[in-house]
Amino acid sequence: MTTSIAGGSSNLHYRLSFRQAKGCRQSSWISSLTFNGCLRNEISWSDGLSKLLQFQRYKFSRSTISKNWKPLGTRKVSVSSCLRDSTVKYFDFAVIGSGVAGLRYALEVAKYGTVAVITKAEPHESNTNYAQGGVSAVLSPSDSVESHMQDTMVAGAYLCDEETVRVVCTEGPDRIRELIAMGAMFDHGEDGNLHLAREGGHSHHRIVHAADMTGREIERALLEAVVNDPNISVFEHHFAIDLLTSQDGPDMVCHGVDTLNTETQQVFRFISKVTLLASGGAGHIYPSTTNPPVATGDGMAMAHRAQAVISNMEFVQFHPTALADEGLPIKPIKARENAFLITEAVRGDGGILYNLDWERFMPLYDERAELAPRDVVARSIDDQLKKRCEKYVLLDISHKPREKILSHFPNIAAECLQYGLDITRQPIPVVPAAHYMCGGVRAGLQGETNVQGLYVAGEVACTGLHGANRLASNSLLEALVFARRAVQPSIDHMKSSSLDLSASNWWARPVVPNSPGSNVMDNVSRKTREVRRELQSIMWKYVGIVRSTTRLETAEGEISELEAQWEKCLFEEGWEQTMVGLEACEMRNLFCCAKLVVSSALARHESRGLHYTIDFPHVEESKRLPTVILPSLVNNNTWSSRQLHKQVIF
Repeated sequence: MTTSIAGGSSNLHYRLSFRQAKGCRQSSWISSLTFNGCLRNEISWSDGLSKLLQFQRYKFSRSTISKNWKPLGTRKVSVSSCLRDSTVKYFDFAVIGSGVAGLRYALEVAKYGTVAVITKAEPHESNTNYAQGGVSAVLSPSDSVESHMQDTMVAGAYLCDEETVRVVCTEGPDRIRELIAMGAMFDHGEDGNLHLAREGGHSHHRIVHAADMTGREIERALLEAVVNDPNISVFEHHFAIDLLTSQDGPDMVCHGVDTLNTETQQVFRFISKVTLLASGGAGHIYPSTTNPPVATGDGMAMAHRAQAVISNMEFVQFHPTALADEGLPIKPIKARENAFLITEAVRGDGGILYNLDWERFMPLYDERAELAPRDVVARSIDDQLKKRCEKYVLLDISHKPREKILSHFPNIAAECLQYGLDITRQPIPVVPAAHYMCGGVRAGLQGETNVQGLYVAGEVACTGLHGANRLASNSLLEALVFARRAVQPSIDHMKSSSLDLSASNWWARPVVPNSPGSNVMDNVSRKTREVRRELQSIMWKYVGIVRSTTRLETAEGEISELEAQWEKCLFEEGWEQTMVGLEACEMRNLFCCAKLVVSSALARHESRGLHYTIDFPHVEESKRLPTVILPSLVNNNTWSSRQLHKQVIF
């Protein structure tokens, strides 16, 4: 059963289903919304979400890194941030993630209090750093906010929230100007103005870029500013384990996060007045992804365990053009940890796709040819590969002037050249790879979630901007806009909150096994790596670019069985409920995100945007509704679903 509820100016609907996600916490789906005995007929993405969640009190409103970079984990901060227990740290703001969203937010809130930036690896290791193409924004007189909005809505298969789209497209240009003022250096044309590129799905040239290393340049500028801010401390190699939560009447409240220092194997507890989750995506639920190794869905899984609402997880964007190593003249010696991205801008600059018989195929699938949105191009390539039993297609830009190619795509040219491929003379072998999660933790117009004190920004969030498919170069833009929009409500929440110095004792402490070099840990690590590969294989085989109900149900069953076997193995080896380790914690997060994707995909009985199923091959207007996974009230005590909730203290 599905109930349609009209949604705001964009006529957005909420897609509600009886289906339960067989996920981390037996998530609840709902089939109708009843308030005071009657069905609400009007509810929008932002201002009605609190009613949707039935929370009464909390209302929604609508790289090349500098050589001078030093880790900041040991920086001296104010006495309020460092108390006697060195494993417990107190901050006004805790920021989980060091990509563009986390850093931009940290720089703003640092004007009002102490900030901990918690990052899983080095500070620059984020999806931002790997973003090649650029940031989309209306910066040309011939362009308009309305045009950018329309392109976004079309690419998102009209599942986008119109109010969110308008906010992002309107505020985007100012966010770009702020970056420039901070020292970000973007490419300029001969006339001295910003060089604006065009990418698939865009009707105008509006992509601000720094050659093919835009994310790296933005990250560089933001990190340099963070280094010079005395109110910000960066804790690198700190893996976020779980959010610390408690119940306050009808509301769930976030008080910070537990982390594992992966270098010292110590657990550190961060108690904070406000927490921003900016931890990125979950590309590594698939065997081939453009995401760096840190993208294991940690934020989405943590938020899900902490009772946050999750939305639109079925919409996984596969970038149509990742470098196909099998097609290189010289094969890489070892497999990459993440696929090398061939930016959308190559097709935007005139790159043409061919099969191995040098037949141009995109005009057969879409009148926009190579400039069609990513979901169309990815499905077209997938169809070619399956029909022809081939492993990659060719992307050719060699017909363009050599100087132009090398100036626009120096990073891609250098990467290919080390494997014997000159892109100014030869085509690039490419294949689709998992790239971007359009779904995530449900957010309002100020990055707020249904959990008090918890805000989200960047890829971990589902703001309503992307709908069923992200328009190229809208991701960095969204991260910048929502990082800024989350600032004021965060400050307000911080000022109205206080740090309870006894709070560190409210939750059971995670522990690291005493003997990391023992056979037990070796066996756990070996088994976990095997299981991780199996999970990725299941996801690619059954939950890839083209889906079916049978395949999704097969995936659901196999994932559930695989997780049960893995967890049984852990406990047979002596693992305990309170134990934590990097590989094991990443694995439970990958399982959680994979199940959320599968459950959401099974609930959508149509093909829209990135979700294409052969059983429901058409777009159904009556099903133009976001998929919503509500928090579960069922207490699930398995290790994979364990939530760090406040203990009852007598």
